[in-house]
Amino acid sequence: MSEEHRIRVGITQGDINGIGYEVILKTFAEPEIFELCTPIVYGSPKLVAYHRKVLELNTMYNAIEKAADAENEKLNIINCNDDEVHIELGTISKESGKAAYEALEKAIDDYKAGEIDVLVTAPINKEAIQGEDFKFPGHTEYLQERMENDEKALMILCTNELRVALATSHIPLREVAASITPELLEEKITLFNRSLKEDFNINAPKIAVLALNPHAGDNGVLGNEEQEIIRPIIEKMSNEGILCYGPFPADGFMGSSNYTHFDGVLAMYHDQGLAPMKALGMDDGVNFTAGLSIVRTSPAHGVAYDIVGKGCADENSFRQAIYAAIDIYRNRKSNSYAHRNPLRKQYFEKRDDSNRLNLQQPDNE
Repeated sequence: MSEEHRIRVGITQGDINGIGYEVILKTFAEPEIFELCTPIVYGSPKLVAYHRKVLELNTMYNAIEKAADAENEKLNIINCNDDEVHIELGTISKESGKAAYEALEKAIDDYKAGEIDVLVTAPINKEAIQGEDFKFPGHTEYLQERMENDEKALMILCTNELRVALATSHIPLREVAASITPELLEEKITLFNRSLKEDFNINAPKIAVLALNPHAGDNGVLGNEEQEIIRPIIEKMSNEGILCYGPFPADGFMGSSNYTHFDGVLAMYHDQGLAPMKALGMDDGVNFTAGLSIVRTSPAHGVAYDIVGKGCADENSFRQAIYAAIDIYRNRKSNSYAHRNPLRKQYFEKRDDSNRLNLQQPDNE
């Protein structure tokens, strides 16, 4: 790959007491990945050296002062933390949260300055990182705030076979039903449809919308959100040319092969979508923040305090997050190029092939 096309991937260290550095070091132990990108880790050379020694890994790295100094074919590390930062593997600490926040802030500043092309975040501990400067439920909400001029963010967990987006994300379960409004669903379906087209290069994506209540409410017996909110919005979006269907009872839909007939699935709340998603593809799952100008991905797993320092963390999800960030960045560039001139714009007729999906609804229990 030519030098000018080498994508610069900014990587935040995440929680320094978790497995972030282990999956980073393992991922870049393979030289082939440097053919795709130039990695720039926002963290600390001292912390890298510590984890490298504890894990007995041989991955080489290159300490630099700023992103502009990054070299191809090397794992570049920018120091964002105090050299005296203390590591307590497998432990929640304010110090580790502060280190994670400092790395994240520096990476975002560099993205805005044009120093990196995409962002891949190692896992944070949401309790440890809370403070005066970080009062968000997670990366998604933080990035939405930092990308001031962007639209709302959409959380998508994806594998090669499945993409699950969330209507609501990091909120208490007791608040979910009241949050499911026509305005919210219209916004999320619109964002999801555009992301599937622009980020995943799917020309006419089909979206399945899950129900909120068991058995899709059983015609009002178990709840009326499906009749009064979800189904009318699906019909409205369909009439506007978005291929969306449902609402489908979540248990039977995700428990069968019905999801394979769709390009994306919109779940109503966090665990409804991510629990089956992670059961189906935890090792290669990727968390993608759609709807923003920045391309940001992360592995599907968390800090994994229970296995930190043991050398047994699986780096595949992190590696897939690198690949996904690169693919999405390229897809956006290609889409922008194809539509830069109105005369080149491609138009696709609405197609409704729902009669050919042959979806099997589960019997009510």
